[in-house]
Amino acid sequence: MAGDPWLARWLPLLAERAGGRPVLELGCGGGRDTATLAEAGHRVIGVELLAAAASRARDRVPSAEIHCQDIRAPLPITGPAGVVLASLSLHYFGWAETCDLVDRVRDALAPEGVLLCRLNSTNDHHFGASGHPEIEKNFYEVDGAPKRFFDREAIDRLFARGWRALAIGEMVIDRYDHPKSVWEAVLERND
Repeated sequence: MAGDPWLARWLPLLAERAGGRPVLELGCGGGRDTATLAEAGHRVIGVELLAAAASRARDRVPSAEIHCQDIRAPLPITGPAGVVLASLSLHYFGWAETCDLVDRVRDALAPEGVLLCRLNSTNDHHFGASGHPEIEKNFYEVDGAPKRFFDREAIDRLFARGWRALAIGEMVIDRYDHPKSVWEAVLERND
């Protein structure tokens, strides 16, 4: 986790809200955050689109249940999750599809469960927030792939129904070759 130890400050909240239920991780990649969650004692169910990354996550965290699938497919969880983690994985879709996905995430959570997510910021110019063909507002084709960027207004709209914000903040992270601007949001299911 060198350069991006972001989960450490949220582990007490995640332990409280997981309450023995699994943590569902959307877009687990090679298992960096999966490992942090497992080391903290959580049962992790991960979803990753890319087969090679899913394989790396399985090798890195053998205790985790890793599914190679699109996060828009039915979520691989039988009971409610206490926590859903989505670090930089909710930005590949048009607005309506993003809203539908967030509704499905809410439905997968136990009452008062939390979503901890990081979202690309409209200030993330190193990674595509400007200079690319626009598909729809703040949604661009970046190097041949769709990529959404969020401002505070979009985050408030996205989480307006059925969520209570516990924390929302914009920050710069040091995870890649260049600084990356993100929004970090912790939201409680509230319905």
